[in-house]
Amino acid sequence: MGHRKDTSSLTPLRAAGFAVSMALTVGVLLAPQAAFAQSTPAPNSSIRSSTTLPAAATEDEGDIPKPSDGTTSAADNAAQGTTAAAIAAPDQKPSDETTGAILDEDMIRLNTREAPLDERLPPRKPEPNPATEETPGIRIGTFVLRPTVTQSINTETQKDGGVKQTRAFLETDMHTTLTSDWALHQLLVTTEGAWQKNVSGEGEEQPDFRIFGDLRLDLAQDTTAHMSGGYHFYREDTDDPNAVQNADKQSDVQEFSAGASIERDFGILRGSTGIGLSRAIYSDATLSDGTTISLGDRNQTSGTIRGRIGYELSPALIPFIEANVGTTVYDERVDSAGYRRSGDSYGAKVGVELDMGEKLRGEVGVGYETATFDDPRLSNIDTAVVDAQLLWSPLRGTDVNIGLLTSINPSTTAGESGYVSHALATGLTHQLRDNLTGTVLGGITFRDYPADSSTSDETVYTTSAGLIWNINRYLDLTSTIGYELTARKTSSDSEQWRAGVGLKLKR
Repeated sequence: MGHRKDTSSLTPLRAAGFAVSMALTVGVLLAPQAAFAQSTPAPNSSIRSSTTLPAAATEDEGDIPKPSDGTTSAADNAAQGTTAAAIAAPDQKPSDETTGAILDEDMIRLNTREAPLDERLPPRKPEPNPATEETPGIRIGTFVLRPTVTQSINTETQKDGGVKQTRAFLETDMHTTLTSDWALHQLLVTTEGAWQKNVSGEGEEQPDFRIFGDLRLDLAQDTTAHMSGGYHFYREDTDDPNAVQNADKQSDVQEFSAGASIERDFGILRGSTGIGLSRAIYSDATLSDGTTISLGDRNQTSGTIRGRIGYELSPALIPFIEANVGTTVYDERVDSAGYRRSGDSYGAKVGVELDMGEKLRGEVGVGYETATFDDPRLSNIDTAVVDAQLLWSPLRGTDVNIGLLTSINPSTTAGESGYVSHALATGLTHQLRDNLTGTVLGGITFRDYPADSSTSDETVYTTSAGLIWNINRYLDLTSTIGYELTARKTSSDSEQWRAGVGLKLKR
């Protein structure tokens, strides 16, 4: 079988002669097959190659130049054959394939292409629910203020040994966030407060108010700085180990805090350091007979310096090592019982930071911490530390919060240096419906006193449940019920029940 020669390699003169001879041959072959072409469908490849022929056939033959030597070119013969076929059957409708020759290539395919899976329409997004959307807030210059006020009516029952107290009270809760809307840096101010008013029964009212501000500064070279400050006012709980026994009104506590920190990324290393200061002021406690006890010897100022270095194995996994040094100075060098409470604290731990998106975030660390006192009669307190703060979302609409905290709490009781607190807190929030959310909280706190302490260990169990019905974006109906049990080894237990219902107004 002979192969067609490539004319591109011939000389110009030989190429011209070869083209003339080929034109004569094609013209002879096409002439007798013109009629046969009307009844035999042409293959798709032939149709595609002749898409320009109908336009050429409509031109006047007089406008087509002829070769000077009287020969007919292949293009002329093809045009004449097409014209002859059209004249031979003037009433015959053109076939679908012939008509499709002037259309898009995909339209003349016998097996048209199917749309791939990734070209299907996107899934329909759920309808927005105004009840669960964030409120627009109030624009104040370059800040956005989002206030929330909850008014509820509650009932509470307390049992401590053989004493039982029941009261009904109104409670007003406030929560406000003020967020800056700046292109660079950010200021966030959070305010929370609770005010109680007894309407029946007996029991101590427990007001609470706090405000905290954090200024984030976005510096150059992957450096971020934070400056913070806060204020917290609360009334000491009767079940607190440092509370005054048989007091009709416990001490009001004011806490001031300030801090500064800086963080920087050094490639795969992340370093941070910070300093924190706190100040606590205690008011007098009132006994049941009306007399007052001064607690000014508990006023103190504390300072802590901490540092952390982390190694980025991946953006989701960062092991770290952390150390801190602190000191506490009391306003009165010797308290009312004759003890020097000032002292120092030291701690270190290793752990890992986790950031797996919405599914799992937080950190886990283990270490060691110790506290010493100026008075040699007060024994040192040291303990192993297990700290964790994890936010897990196993399903859409379900959030689980797990917290572990180990801390050293100095005591103000005569002869007591303090205790170690091991606290576990869990919270489950689940969206039952688009406008109904359920919450379940639980916690265990173990207060471990030194072996030479005269105070027995205590365990506090807490649990609560609540429902929030989003009536609309600006109004919620809330209901809660909670229980707390303080179990003691050598003394009587105490327990508390509380339930309430209220309305929350958001803006």
